[in-house]
Amino acid sequence: MIKEYKTIREVANPLMIVNRVDGVTYDELGELELPNGDKRRCKVLEVENDVAVVQLFESAQGINLAETKVRFLGHPLELGVSEDMLGRVFNGMGEPIDGGPSILAEAHRDINGLPMNPASRAYPAEFIQTGVSTIDGLNTLVRGQKLPIFSCSGLPHAPLAAQIARQAKVLGGSENFAVVFAAIGITFEESEYFIQDFRRTGAIDRTVVFSNLANDPAVERIATPRMALTAAEYLAFEKDMHVRVILTDITNYAEALREVSAAKKEVPGRRGYPGYLYTDLATMYERAGRRLGKKGSITMIPILTMPEDDKTHPIPDLTGYITEGQIILSRELHRKGLEPPVDVLPSLSRLKDKGIGEGKTRGDHAGTMNQLFAAYARGKDAKELMTILGEAALSDDDKLFAKFSEEFESRYVSQGFEANRTIEETLTLGWELLSILPKRELKRIKQEFIEKYLPEEG
Repeated sequence: MIKEYKTIREVANPLMIVNRVDGVTYDELGELELPNGDKRRCKVLEVENDVAVVQLFESAQGINLAETKVRFLGHPLELGVSEDMLGRVFNGMGEPIDGGPSILAEAHRDINGLPMNPASRAYPAEFIQTGVSTIDGLNTLVRGQKLPIFSCSGLPHAPLAAQIARQAKVLGGSENFAVVFAAIGITFEESEYFIQDFRRTGAIDRTVVFSNLANDPAVERIATPRMALTAAEYLAFEKDMHVRVILTDITNYAEALREVSAAKKEVPGRRGYPGYLYTDLATMYERAGRRLGKKGSITMIPILTMPEDDKTHPIPDLTGYITEGQIILSRELHRKGLEPPVDVLPSLSRLKDKGIGEGKTRGDHAGTMNQLFAAYARGKDAKELMTILGEAALSDDDKLFAKFSEEFESRYVSQGFEANRTIEETLTLGWELLSILPKRELKRIKQEFIEKYLPEEG
């Protein structure tokens, strides 16, 4: 039997303290009933003796300490899951907001999920073709990977994420795939951009959208990505789907976490964020992956805007430790009009070596990737030297590397947000660019591949 309490001692939005509770546990879901009959949800953050600290999911306005009733429901926050979720739009608490009927749930799942036993993880090794050359050719994404996009305010991370969601596929064979998209504290326009893009391309039928907008309660933001990941786990590991999860914007999630931490009067860590930020982010990111004995998988692309364009800020810094690399967008390339403005040199996919090579992409992939990186780095150095000393100070080889750098940015990096290049097209384009350089400079590629793939001169 569910007990009711009228023992609220204090409300300090978004927290509330309830006295004389019995049998209440950490993370348990609660329900408030206001004197006018309105109901609001909350969850238990802390219990000490008979006092519970409760986090409100909605506004504290209208709560009367003497008359408001509190009920604890005996279970954590749950999401009703079903294949019927595909093609639907939900708010950050998992309630439909697209005008359609409520979901007839096949099961209810704790949104915190269950930790994946490391011994049951399957190593990510299958190449995912995104159609974006800077990712496929140089920072390869593999199924089950966590590969975040590090962006800056005002950069086009949304079109890039939508492009990946729309185009990504595993080569050879049809796959049962789905996209789970979570909007975390973003603007209505940005959320609507994703939804309209999914509708325009027909991808909405295979997509589940959770939308927490900037004007929604900040506390709801903490639940939104977990709702999305719970839906993804159900589709991946119970319905054998290959799920791509896009979370945007992780920075807004961390800000909400900091807000609740400050309200709890916890000792702050770096830049005021709670000391457990790393652990908290890990509980989300580590839900991606593949499981032994399961056909499905979760590939995660979190998006975060770096505060003050600072890679050393706690949010991108800690994210980089937990995930397997990062795709970094560059303000400088964006000013040049390159789309997408991916800065390939600091970008990294730690699992790229596992997803490329003979039988996955092509035998020359690793060599051309390393050669393109090296040539672009040298070309950028040559251009900087040219800016300082003038073109006359460059050797003939340096001039060729500077030309390569320009061509690489304009043809390889910049491809627009609609182009869907196959891995063959990406590798062929790489060889065309390498043909600008003297053959003796191609030191990172096996001779057999140079003879096979390098275009003939003239």
